[in-house]
Amino acid sequence: MNRRTALGLAASALALPAIHGAAAQGFDRQVRFVVPFAPGGTSDILARLLSPELTRAFGQTVVVENRSGAGGNIGADLVAKSPPDGHTLLVIDVSTLATAPALYTRLPFDLKRDLAPVTMLIYAPYILAVHPSVPARNAAELVALAKASPERVNVAHAGIGVGNHLTGLLVAQHWGAQLTQVPYRGGAAALTAVAAGEAQMIINGATATAPFCKQGTLRPIAVTGPARLADFPDVPTFRELGWPAADSGTWQGVLVRGGTPAPIVDRIAGDLRSAMAAPAVAQRITALGAVNRVEGPDSFRTWLDNEIEVWSRVVRANNLQLD
Repeated sequence: MNRRTALGLAASALALPAIHGAAAQGFDRQVRFVVPFAPGGTSDILARLLSPELTRAFGQTVVVENRSGAGGNIGADLVAKSPPDGHTLLVIDVSTLATAPALYTRLPFDLKRDLAPVTMLIYAPYILAVHPSVPARNAAELVALAKASPERVNVAHAGIGVGNHLTGLLVAQHWGAQLTQVPYRGGAAALTAVAAGEAQMIINGATATAPFCKQGTLRPIAVTGPARLADFPDVPTFRELGWPAADSGTWQGVLVRGGTPAPIVDRIAGDLRSAMAAPAVAQRITALGAVNRVEGPDSFRTWLDNEIEVWSRVVRANNLQLD
């Protein structure tokens, strides 16, 4: 064997781990980051924040694709029917996804079979806010208004059976008020409706809602979660007020097609963990009132199974069902 041949074989041997790593990673073309809601909501904000980081990590362009409708199920179904190779990711408020099995009589996919949890991303509390024209400046005044004149407090939400809709139902029932719940195509559309005075109240993720409150286009009344928000120190928590669903909120997670090989799922989870830790991303998430909850596939699966059980009971108790 001459020196040139030996050097060539050595170089090929050194290249094998890199080639094998690329094959295991599986990213050989553009990656789709599916958001099953219209632009402007929490899932959309996260996808657009993370896509540049994932583009660098994957070595392929990551494009954000909004596929709204049916409470997130149209986008989820697209991912559920994609090839199981990690090139199509779903980012969604997984509390919403957890209600789907109980809510829909003909769900086009099997949640446990057709979608594989990758990792949770964030938890963001809900902000209950009203349009500034509503004559209620605090929780006590809002409850009194809702009970005395329920027709003056229409509640906008992101779709029948989604997390903020169910939380709104539980809160109104606790108040003893029959409020009109008005569905929109996603949280962004619901926020816009309340900011315009088309509806009067919303319960929605702090990530998307806080900017409206800071601008004065919405008035914050209460927040979910374990503590008051730093940006709104005078706004009490649901727990302080004795309201139900005190720990509800938007839990954003990423899933892929069921059957995607575990090494690819683990690689995506690891890259998402790194992306979420990037200083610019971490600072933005904190500024939006969210908490990093990247914990990997196993923890996410356990959480999702529990949420399916919890929210299914609420769906059935309120006789909610969609085709």
